[in-house]
Amino acid sequence: MAPRGGAPRLVLLFSGKRKSGKDFVTEALQSRLGADVCAVLRLSGPLKEQYAQEHGLNFQRLLDASAYKEAYRRDMILWGEAQRQADPGFFCRKVVEGVCQPVWLVSDTRRLSDVQWFREAYGSVTQTVRVVASEQSRQQRGWAFTPGVDDGESECGLDNFGDFDWVVENDGDEQRLEEQLGNLIGFVRSRL
Repeated sequence: MAPRGGAPRLVLLFSGKRKSGKDFVTEALQSRLGADVCAVLRLSGPLKEQYAQEHGLNFQRLLDASAYKEAYRRDMILWGEAQRQADPGFFCRKVVEGVCQPVWLVSDTRRLSDVQWFREAYGSVTQTVRVVASEQSRQQRGWAFTPGVDDGESECGLDNFGDFDWVVENDGDEQRLEEQLGNLIGFVRSRL
């Protein structure tokens, strides 16, 4: 069972391909809702922290969108997979420790086991959000296909998930994005 820091009223699990804008969308939502109401949780945070400790690396540099992080990405993915095989909920439990805001935005849900863990731990307050962007939009944001990364479970684990509760299109149409964020914010406020 999950540690219940503040028993959230709503947990939104965001997924999407690299450079689709998951972080951008979750940060935009948090800025509109307020950090006192809404926490952005990154499953990759505890993963990167543990990986950095075990491999003598700079944790802070693994958190940003840098060449440093990209140099270790493939090995970090393999290491994280081994951790998840041993304990599928390890990173999920770590990321929720001590969180007390009523709304949780998990910005980097990548695997079915992540969705299952949150649904088992928090039930009906858990919703899934898929952020989508065309390959062209992602390329304009710096994405390039990397074998062993973009065809691995960390990028494709939820491709056949089925029906997401929400889909956010993030192809650069600011007005369309604002409409979608407005709908999502309205839903979040209805749960508070």
